[in-house]
Amino acid sequence: MPLVRQLIPALLAGVTALTLAGAAHAEGQIRIAQQFGIGYLILDVVQDQKLIEKQGKKEGIDIKVEWTSLSGATGMNEALLAGALDVVSAGAPPALVLWDRTRGRQNVKAIASLGSMPNYLLSNNPKVRTVKDLSDKDRIAVPAAAVGYQSRTLQIETAKLYGKDDYKRFDSITVSLSHPDATAALISGGSEINAHFSSPPFQYQALENKNVHKVISSYDILGGPATFNFLYGTQKFHDENPKTYRAFYNALVEAAEFIRNNKARAADTFIRVQKSKLSPEFVRKIVEDPEINFTVSPERSFVYAEKLYEIGVLKNRATSWKDYFFEEAYAQPGS
Repeated sequence: MPLVRQLIPALLAGVTALTLAGAAHAEGQIRIAQQFGIGYLILDVVQDQKLIEKQGKKEGIDIKVEWTSLSGATGMNEALLAGALDVVSAGAPPALVLWDRTRGRQNVKAIASLGSMPNYLLSNNPKVRTVKDLSDKDRIAVPAAAVGYQSRTLQIETAKLYGKDDYKRFDSITVSLSHPDATAALISGGSEINAHFSSPPFQYQALENKNVHKVISSYDILGGPATFNFLYGTQKFHDENPKTYRAFYNALVEAAEFIRNNKARAADTFIRVQKSKLSPEFVRKIVEDPEINFTVSPERSFVYAEKLYEIGVLKNRATSWKDYFFEEAYAQPGS
């Protein structure tokens, strides 16, 4: 089914009273939302090859899959809790926050990682070479200001530099903007946006401009390769749709294996599904980057859980990564 691009109000408007009331979801249906960028390549492969439908047949059911594209964790989380979506995708921190906030109620948990990849804080301001160089004159574009992956990662670094009581120091200079729009603004240099906490492929595209430079990588902040995005959903969907859920998870595993063994074809899939105007050579270079690993296994996600608890973003302390993942993920290694 083609990727449907629509805004959150349209999603919420389409939710029936029955869904909002928490009615059981029919086995054999799944509504998935993803964001923009190569960080969602596993989902692009799943969609392109109809792997959920394929795995569903192994479970003995025909699965109807609905795909939606949204930007930012806020809209994702609102749609999930409203019942407009079954599976959403966002950075590890927003997923952890929702796990924390819904414990004992909707019990949102992670389904799988979508891979480990660095996110770069970029700037076209020659005076900004480190995080400490940022001032109230700068404006940092992120998909979801103060609450998204990039903002939470910056907050962890800020707490390290200035103390946990001052972790929100740079929230006032962050601006919510999609990665494509932020990249265009950074390259053009004609707007108030002079920094962008970016992600692949946008960060590499921006760095081709001589006026743009890297300030810091998320890997620097987290101590090494770490999960970028999670897929997550509610306990209700997980428990009431075991065959659909199992087919979905197995489709993710199959897609990750396909990418590992067919990187050039996977790059072509990204271009086709996301209708990217980037050159195949450019995308293949990113997919083959040794810093990037498309895997369903979480990596260093527990660093986020610990650090966000330490600064008070999370109220509940996880004892391991398994606390905030559904049990199907335990078959894979994780951290």
